[in-house]
Amino acid sequence: MRCVIARYPFELTKDGVLASMRGVVPEIVTGESVTIGRRRYPVKQVGQVITRQDRRDFSAGEVVRAMTRLGFTCHDLVETAPPSTLTPLQTASSLLGGGTPMEVPSTGV
Repeated sequence: MRCVIARYPFELTKDGVLASMRGVVPEIVTGESVTIGRRRYPVKQVGQVITRQDRRDFSAGEVVRAMTRLGFTCHDLVETAPPSTLTPLQTASSLLGGGTPMEVPSTGV
């Protein structure tokens, strides 16, 4: 399949991408990613390997479009857990191994 990445035409095949990525250790995924084989790679890393260009020369969208057309599964940004809604007192209590903090009874003075 012919695709254009960073204004340069490339003739890519699914087997060619698999062969290029064989033995490449995936970097930590912090944004968009693509599953190649049984590994999940950042799209910029895949683009750099298959085009032999600097990552600043192409966009993640160009690589995502090419990988999708070749039949690879692409993923959006990595979802993270929602932020904790604990109060600082509850956080400190849980870090110290306690349950939920108790309210201090008023002395009525």
